[in-house]
Amino acid sequence: MNSSGSDPVIHQLNAILSRLRAPDGCPWDREQTHQTIKGQLLEECYEVLEAIDRNSPQDLKEELGDLLLHVLFHSQIAREQGTFSFTDVAEGLSEKLIRRHPHVFGKASARNAEEVTVHWERSKREEKPERKSLFDGIPQGLSALLRAQKYQDKAAKLGLDWNHSDGPKAKIAEELAEVEEAVAQGDPKRIEEEIGDLLFAVVNLARHLRVNAECALSGSAERFRSRAQFIEEELRARPSGRPLELAELELLWERSKARAQERGTPPDVS
Repeated sequence: MNSSGSDPVIHQLNAILSRLRAPDGCPWDREQTHQTIKGQLLEECYEVLEAIDRNSPQDLKEELGDLLLHVLFHSQIAREQGTFSFTDVAEGLSEKLIRRHPHVFGKASARNAEEVTVHWERSKREEKPERKSLFDGIPQGLSALLRAQKYQDKAAKLGLDWNHSDGPKAKIAEELAEVEEAVAQGDPKRIEEEIGDLLFAVVNLARHLRVNAECALSGSAERFRSRAQFIEEELRARPSGRPLELAELELLWERSKARAQERGTPPDVS
């Protein structure tokens, strides 16, 4: 097990973390374990995504630094436990990248991205023979949208897929009809199941259109929040506490969308 990276900057970062975790270092840093900081790691991943969505290189640089801190922090904890170090992590990644790109570092060939994926998947199967199913290795901690899309990707390799996006479009219409039927029956359990099937079908359409369902929904949710906050501010500024009619709310909604377009933000949800 190697102790630290050879790059001077990485070496300095490792030295800083080692000092923070020392007996006379920072009390908070000394108390942390893999379990106690895993939630913060997830938060940092989302902050990186937000920086990308804001198209802010400065913010992205900072958030990637925070994300790197967590990689180094986990590696420092592991080094103290005698299991591995950051150098081991980096060396393992280097070996994996070379192994999974035989068309670049070996004698294999790949004419397009699909053939690259074939090499990648074959290499993964060879590395992890304990995985007997295509679905093994998909983290249960993923959001439901991401998990659904991953499951669908794997199922497609078994031939369980439509040849065209018209398939999932028709499935959405079918599932919506089943939701309406469940609502008419008044069965809460079936309503939940049918809503789930409808969402699953929408994810499948997103996959066929090469859209990440998680990112798509996140974007819509944030656009909705921004528009709703605009209306909230407008209502707060009005002297009268009179509830607005639906037509007045729709007018404010359209104004919020127009303001977003003037600022150059993406069109809002309808």
